[in-house]
Amino acid sequence: MSLSSARSFLSEACYGEQELDANSALMELDKGLRSGKLGEQCEAVVLFPKLFQKYPFPILINSAFLKLADIFRLGNNFLRLCVLKVTQQSEKHLEKILNVDEFVKRVFSVIHSNDPVARAITLRMLGSLASIIPERKNAHHSIRQSLDSHDNVEVEAAIFAAASFSAQSKDFAAGICNKVSEMIQGLDTPVDLKLKLIPMLQHMHHDANLASSSRELLQHLVSSYPSTPMVIVSLHTFTQLAASSLIDIPKQLQLLLQYLRDDPRKAVKMLTINDLKLLAKKAPHLWIRENTQTLCECALAIPYNSLKLGMLAVLSTLSGTIAIKQYFSNPAGSSMVSPQLTDLVKLAQECCYHSNLAVAAQGVAVLSNIVISCPEKDIIQLEQETVLGVESLLMLCSQDSSPGSQATLKTGLTSLVKLLKGRPHLSQAAVDFLLGQLHLSCDSSRTLICHALAAIATHLPVLGDGMLGDLVDLYRVVSHSSTGEQQELLVSLATVIFVASQSSLSAEVKTVIKQQLESVANGWTVYRIARQASRMGCHEFSSELYQCLRTRVASEHFYFWLNSLKDFSQAEQCLTHVEDGDYSGAMSAIAEALRSYQKGIASLTAASTPLSPLTFQCEFIKLRIDTLQALSQLICTCNSLKTSPPPAIATTIALSSGNELQRCGRISLQMKVCMEEFRSLAARYSDLHQSSFDADYATLRNVELQQQSCLLVSHVIEALIIDPQVASFQEYGTLGSVQTESEYERRMIAVFNRVLEEAEGLTKKHPPVSHLHTSCLCDTVIALLKVPLSFQRYFFQKLQSTSIKLALSPSPRTPSEPIPVQSSQQLTLKVEGVVQHGSTPGLFRKIQSVCLNVTSVLQSKTGPDYKIALDAKTNEIEQRVEPHNDYFSTQFLLNFSILGTHSVTVEASVVDESGIQWKTGPKTTVSVKSLEDPYSQQLRHQLQQGGAQPAAQRSAYIRF
Repeated sequence: MSLSSARSFLSEACYGEQELDANSALMELDKGLRSGKLGEQCEAVVLFPKLFQKYPFPILINSAFLKLADIFRLGNNFLRLCVLKVTQQSEKHLEKILNVDEFVKRVFSVIHSNDPVARAITLRMLGSLASIIPERKNAHHSIRQSLDSHDNVEVEAAIFAAASFSAQSKDFAAGICNKVSEMIQGLDTPVDLKLKLIPMLQHMHHDANLASSSRELLQHLVSSYPSTPMVIVSLHTFTQLAASSLIDIPKQLQLLLQYLRDDPRKAVKMLTINDLKLLAKKAPHLWIRENTQTLCECALAIPYNSLKLGMLAVLSTLSGTIAIKQYFSNPAGSSMVSPQLTDLVKLAQECCYHSNLAVAAQGVAVLSNIVISCPEKDIIQLEQETVLGVESLLMLCSQDSSPGSQATLKTGLTSLVKLLKGRPHLSQAAVDFLLGQLHLSCDSSRTLICHALAAIATHLPVLGDGMLGDLVDLYRVVSHSSTGEQQELLVSLATVIFVASQSSLSAEVKTVIKQQLESVANGWTVYRIARQASRMGCHEFSSELYQCLRTRVASEHFYFWLNSLKDFSQAEQCLTHVEDGDYSGAMSAIAEALRSYQKGIASLTAASTPLSPLTFQCEFIKLRIDTLQALSQLICTCNSLKTSPPPAIATTIALSSGNELQRCGRISLQMKVCMEEFRSLAARYSDLHQSSFDADYATLRNVELQQQSCLLVSHVIEALIIDPQVASFQEYGTLGSVQTESEYERRMIAVFNRVLEEAEGLTKKHPPVSHLHTSCLCDTVIALLKVPLSFQRYFFQKLQSTSIKLALSPSPRTPSEPIPVQSSQQLTLKVEGVVQHGSTPGLFRKIQSVCLNVTSVLQSKTGPDYKIALDAKTNEIEQRVEPHNDYFSTQFLLNFSILGTHSVTVEASVVDESGIQWKTGPKTTVSVKSLEDPYSQQLRHQLQQGGAQPAAQRSAYIRF
């Protein structure tokens, strides 16, 4: 393997290669480092970050950094600079360096060089390593000395290193604070150097005394050096220090507002606005009414649009938090002030119709937040003014396709949707206005308006019918080219139509959409529309689209994927024809759907690849198949009451046996089997939910609804037939008050409530078991089948990707070879792991800790055959570790006192920030062979020989 082949190996984005491959790449990079050509050495150095990303475990990272340290020690300044950049890029891997002392020793040796540039690079290297050597005294001393250097490059490097160590080390920060103060206040220190030293004070927050002395120094600087650069740097450092120490935020707010009000310089005002926004996000609860009032007065008086926009952005942030409540609360002893008379409302009303559209958008955002947070009776007039302000803003922005106008339009639409969620009675007029604007807007604006209409119709489905006509008319004429904006608009309009039609598309609507898709839509647009149709339950239409897409893909896997989606849509379409009371028709529809599902699951299995195993999709479809089979079996069991009613002596049998279930005949036993089946399905849905850490919230809610439907059926069976006295309906009483986020969820909740109500009424009136009970169960099945299944985003697309990679030590030389351990000793099993993310880590949820469960089971015993206690055969230990920089490590002490082969399994699961545990895996298994230690073996041999020796002596005496 040459350096170029190592580069090609490291350029691949996949994981899972053997350790030998990583070691081979490291060896090739090492050859490049030892090359006599500078170019090859530099190329080898810059490839190390990819090596770390490829194999992020300590054993390799330690070796690699030691090699880099040698290059840093022996190479020229350009190579040192390359090593410095690699170290800074690989900051998250620094903690995995095992030989920190040796690594730092090799790097630190360059600090004694006569070359100031080499010393400067070394100082920056030490600053980059501050997280792993925060208390290294020789590094502290070198930084202090270099601050007094006469070389500007070295001094700037020392400032960088000092700032890095101050952030990590309390002792260094306390020791360097006086030195920095003297340099800043010294007359011989140049102004540009002072400007670089001042930001170091933001790290002096380790204790109250240090923070207080730093604040005093900054206060002195602000008053003593009134030049614009000095004031800007000092104020910003002031803000950063206050944000870290927390207790000084109210004082800092007053200081910033004072400069905003009194300082005439535009640059200073802009800096204070940015710092105020930072504090508004970090601590909105510390903004008192006077702070917000001062900001409003400044915004009303300022003539510059850029500054007014910044102040409104701060107020927009505050108006969505608790600060708005504090602003409108009445101080003790003051009279009630109407919200319309406050300066905040006056400012927002004035800005709503501002000539600068960005200012108007922020004014609208502030006004809508005020309307949402204030009591409805106080702001009836303000509601109408807010809606008019939003409408005027949207009318101006929607006809301009420039990026600025589109950003403003998005802000206005977001404010409108939020307002309508809080004030639903304003929705009808707003929807009519948006539909009118759709015909007049440019394509990019139409897409954004469609997104807003879809959000409104999802929250208020009653408005869907009124939208449909205008949307279909627009769809007929909207598309005249195949540009990207047109394609996006086709998808957005189709989505709104699906939401508005509530999973029941008419033939006319289908025809209109198909005609447009055939004329200008590309294959990806058709697929996206089909995907939205599957999500909204329009399965007949999605099936037709998948059918036409199958032959337009280049990959066999894509063909099978589309084929499976077509079969799933056809299966769900079969269930939409089920009629109330038609139980035989329901069984026929389920049978037809199962045939399509079985074909689809075969295609789905063929579509999976090692890089895309489609685990969630396969498990979800298998559960759907098993659920339909269970529902069909339940209808058959209900029908068995007609074919095999309870015998005449059923009551006598029940009394004699003491089993009340015998009173119902054989149907009671069959119902018990059905109930257990549905509980088993609910448990499997729960397992699927727990294993879907990367799924979006809508997908997880969909899985929850499937689980609840299975629990509902099992509960109704128990309440109607198995045990009416024990079953309670109290735990399901809150379903009606659940806030729903989709049409599918709304319909499922409605079915749940209706079924529970009917079952509760039937339980009170009629003893089991009668045709009324079986009819109620069959009606429950049909009601669940009539709600079209929603295939949510995670079924098609994974926006967040999280995986865990484990490494165990000691590890066997070959996978089949067990790890030897003596029975009198305990095995220390070290488990290391890295968390690997996709392009958007933490989009839905983040990992708080990793739960590691280690279990061992005795596979085969080689010692004498005697009875062994169960706890001696197994180990079971669980530990939680918090990953740092996506790396974690812990150790387990395992006991293998029983001779033989043991199987050790290490399973990882993650705990998110809410404390919920997710079974993400992976699961790793190794074999351990417990061997008899030499001392026990020798003792056993002596006992065996000792048992044979007396017999020989006796025989000798007998002979004499």
